[in-house]
Amino acid sequence: MARKIRVDADACIGCGACAGVAPEVFEINDEGKSIVVADPAEDAVDELVAVCPVAAIVED
Repeated sequence: MARKIRVDADACIGCGACAGVAPEVFEINDEGKSIVVADPAEDAVDELVAVCPVAAIVED
């Protein structure tokens, strides 16, 4: 089964670290929060979860 991630919008501070590391996976929306726009490569999930300074990226 493919590993999926999501962004907890309540926890997201919109720092952009995720979009900086993986712009093909994340975008910053009109509210200044990160959103997932594509599934990440399965071997990148752990790194992407770890890049968030407030732990807003979580595995689904």
